[in-house]
Amino acid sequence: MSDWIDVVAEAALANGEHVVVDVDGIDVAIFKIDDQCYAIEDVCTHDGAEIASGELDGDEIICPRHGARFCVKTGAVKCAPAYEDVTTFAVRIVDGRIQVENPD
Repeated sequence: MSDWIDVVAEAALANGEHVVVDVDGIDVAIFKIDDQCYAIEDVCTHDGAEIASGELDGDEIICPRHGARFCVKTGAVKCAPAYEDVTTFAVRIVDGRIQVENPD
């Protein structure tokens, strides 16, 4: 059975916004796009930098350091210099709260 971690109120995020939260020692970026929430690890697989502070372009986050792009919905890398996907986390909304599945 998986554990879910309550991270933030859904109403705290408008479309196009994000928040970074700690999920069992992992920085996880929660994005709201078209009224849906998505969670990815806040790390660029190219050099380990934080990516959530980069520009959101549709459903892609652009790493602020070297321009690698990742799909927020799937974690798929979309542009070099990164070549490995970023880790994603399952998300659900319960009683108006965003919850992220614990990776353990």
